[in-house]
Amino acid sequence: MMTSSLHTLDTPAAIIDVPRAMKNIRRMQDHMNALGVAFRPHVKTSKCEQVVLAQLGAGARGITVSTLKEADQFFASGITDILYAVGIAPHRLPHALELRRRGCALTIITDSVVSAREIADFGRAHGEKFPVLIEVDTDGHRSGLHPEGDELLKVAAVLHDGGMEVKGVMTHAGSSYELDTPDALETLAEQERAGCVTAAERVRAAGVPCPVVSVGSTPTALSAKDLRGVTEVRAGVYVFFDLVMHNVGVCAMGDIALSVLTTVIGHQPEKGWLIVDAGWMAMSRDVGTSKQKRDYKYGQVCAIDGTPMAGYLLSGANQEHGIVALEGSADADIVARYPVGTRLRILPNHACATGAQFEKYQALSPDGSVQEWGRFHGW
Repeated sequence: MMTSSLHTLDTPAAIIDVPRAMKNIRRMQDHMNALGVAFRPHVKTSKCEQVVLAQLGAGARGITVSTLKEADQFFASGITDILYAVGIAPHRLPHALELRRRGCALTIITDSVVSAREIADFGRAHGEKFPVLIEVDTDGHRSGLHPEGDELLKVAAVLHDGGMEVKGVMTHAGSSYELDTPDALETLAEQERAGCVTAAERVRAAGVPCPVVSVGSTPTALSAKDLRGVTEVRAGVYVFFDLVMHNVGVCAMGDIALSVLTTVIGHQPEKGWLIVDAGWMAMSRDVGTSKQKRDYKYGQVCAIDGTPMAGYLLSGANQEHGIVALEGSADADIVARYPVGTRLRILPNHACATGAQFEKYQALSPDGSVQEWGRFHGW
């Protein structure tokens, strides 16, 4: 049912270009199908039931979440196969147990002996055999154990001997966000695959079952050419893409499916500025492109129809005010061409961070109609 249009919505508003999002979903799923692996999308990007159901409808098998609140919400929607892909804190084990007791096939992760012992002790005390993935570090980006280190086998032994299910190993090549050539991305995708497969083979050689080998980031997922030994891939931001992903080289600007609708509320003529009602409370403070070859400041400015306006960026942002300016020189005609009330759209640097600023999305169909899609917050 049509609730509004881009010309009548209150602003700022988070806009999903539905055809673009569906195309992105299909692209990733087709690539995973061609490589012969299961795909488990990370739903932290959208936190939206309509988006996630589209991902599952395209062929995804299960989902990945970053909070147990996400697990609660999507389990309530009927999704049972859920990976909580953040190292489990001991105080969250009762919540994880409660989800499993209600029928959710929740898998948790760990990357330390201390955490593994907490899981095993809690599981035994409550008669629960938690399925656990051991996180391995294949690129030095963040968490995880070295795939060829002793600690990996110690964690596996603590879980296995403690009566838990070592369901497998997982990794995330987050350093892929720092790359920007096809060769570099393909090399890292192979590094990610080889490291995780090596970890799984070592666990199995130690006598511990290790059926799942889970890898993933949007750049490596789309760049992988060979996933031998991998059983599933995880990725999230691909559903919307963003300017960071555009700079990495895995999407065109025309693939970015999330934008923020904003209204011109004033001018600074002598500076060539437009003042809009989308500040960092709408776009987020993420300026991830500042570390890349092309800096889009707080976002790329587009006309209301989504066409990028070359050279116009959201150059500055306060809480509720954004500054739109032309790179390189002041636009002397900016007041006349973009009067107060003009509507623009801004493409985000980081779709996950921008989406998190909003309670809901406005889903834009090809005919210009807009439907409200819910989004949830918190932990």
